[in-house]
This record gives sequence, C-alpha cells and structure tokens, in this order.
Amino acid sequence: MKRMKQLGYCVLAVFMLTACQSYKKVPYLQDAEVVLYSTQNEQLYDAKIMPKDLLTIVVSCTSPELAAPFNLTVATQNNAVLNYTTTQPVLQQYLVDNEGNINFPVLGELHVGGLTKKATEQMIVEKLKPYITEMPIVTVRMVNYKISVIGEVARPGTFTISNEKVNVLEALAMAGDMTVYGLRDDVKLIRENANGKQEIIPLDLNKAETILSPYYYLQQNDIIYVTPNKAKARNSDVGNSTSLWFSATSILVSIASLLFNILK
Repeated sequence: MKRMKQLGYCVLAVFMLTACQSYKKVPYLQDAEVVLYSTQNEQLYDAKIMPKDLLTIVVSCTSPELAAPFNLTVATQNNAVLNYTTTQPVLQQYLVDNEGNINFPVLGELHVGGLTKKATEQMIVEKLKPYITEMPIVTVRMVNYKISVIGEVARPGTFTISNEKVNVLEALAMAGDMTVYGLRDDVKLIRENANGKQEIIPLDLNKAETILSPYYYLQQNDIIYVTPNKAKARNSDVGNSTSLWFSATSILVSIASLLFNILK
C-alpha cells in the first residue's frame, strides 16, 4: 500500500510538471520587465513606400483651378456623362514601379520608393513651388496596404489596414487569435524586401522583448504564419477522437505495466 501511494505521488508530480511546462508556452509577452528597463526608440513607426504599392495623391490649395492639373480623376459614367450627379470623383491611383518611381502629372517621374508618406508629401510640395504660388497641401495615401495571417488562427485571411500601421499582435487579433494548436514561440513572418528577396523571420511571442524587434511592426504585403504544434500534426493523421483514445490508452497501459512490475 505504501508503494502504491508513493507511485501515485510520482504520477501526480509528473502530470503537474508537464502541465506547468505546457502553460509556460501559452501566455504572450512573458518577462515584461525586459521591456520596461530597455532603451526603446521613441520615434513613431511610419511605413515606407515600396514597389508595387498603389498611391493616391491629392493636391489642395485655396484656388482649386491651380491644383486641378495635379489631381487626375478616372473617367466613370457618373463624372463623364451624368454631370449633374453629386458623386465624388474617383482619383487616379499611381502604381510604384520596380525602381520605386511614379509618373506624376506635370512634374513627371518622381522617385518615391523607400520614402515615408510624409517625406513624399514634402518632396512634392517643393516641386510644386514653381507652379503654385501659395503653399499647397499634399496628401499621400497607400491604397493597397494589406497583410495576411494564415496557419493556426481562428479566421485566417487577408486584411486591409486603413491607418497603414499594424503590429504582429494586432494582426493576430484580426484573425481571431491563435488556436490552442498554434506555437506561440514559433510564429513566422514572411516578408519581401525592396529588392524582391523573400525573408522568413521567426518570432517568439512568449517573450516580451519581441515588441522591441524591428519586425514587430508589419510592412505592406507581410504574411504571418502560425506554426501548428505536434498535437495538431497527429490529429491531422488520425483525427481528434482517435488521437485522444490512443493517448489515454497509452498512459493507462504504461501505469498498469509499472504497477505490475512493482507489486509482483
């Protein structure tokens, strides 16, 4: 009987130790004090324009006729035929080519690749000085700022980011967060750089220091892939219920075999 109790305590200790180790892999951003005592860059993140981006550029001033040549609109039925309607004109979108250039009316070819929106706006304002005597307002927006989240999340998909700023945790929230099968310590960021080279960056979301990483904020067209754990891999072969029955049976057989060897 004494041996039975000792065996029971051992089995219980093993289960508790296993549970503690599993739990440590679940919470995000552990050891937050690492971030509190770190030297962070206080500059706000600002996305940079890259090849294949679609931009809208609006030039405004107090004299609309002066800004009109720089605001191209797309001809539609509403603004080309039904002139009496009050629909908003559709602005021309500018596709950034592989060299990072766009063709802008009057000003010609502009190199915007690698620039932030603010830097692009300032550059266009400077180039407009010979054409507009007053200080114009230039507004640049990225139309196709999208990111994708796939793998072990509740709602995988592609999401359009209206404010052109999103981090890894926000992307996961859009996708309904990870499932119980997702590996928090092995999230992969797939990114194409300005030279067209693909990168795969592993991220450990269990560690709070991840928010200090240069990859914490996502760029347009980034892909987040949440790696499945071993349990999901097993389940994909034999099904959830079968896997659970095999696991439970294996544990019971191991315990019975151990008890038999001790008590014989």
